[in-house]
Amino acid sequence: MSTPKMRKANEKNAKNVTKRGNVSKTSKKDDGYPVSPELIALFVFVVIGSAVFQIIQSVWMGGF
Repeated sequence: MSTPKMRKANEKNAKNVTKRGNVSKTSKKDDGYPVSPELIALFVFVVIGSAVFQIIQSVWMGGF
């Protein structure tokens, strides 16, 4: 015995059984970036900031 919710889902997706790989995607958030733009900006800020800090420190200490 299946629940009414499961029965409804089975009826909805029964037509996909014969399509064999030609099923359209139904995920809600599939078109966005895998990582948020804020996290990318933070990463770029840390990488560039540490590089600039390293350059300033080596110039200030007098050795390359």
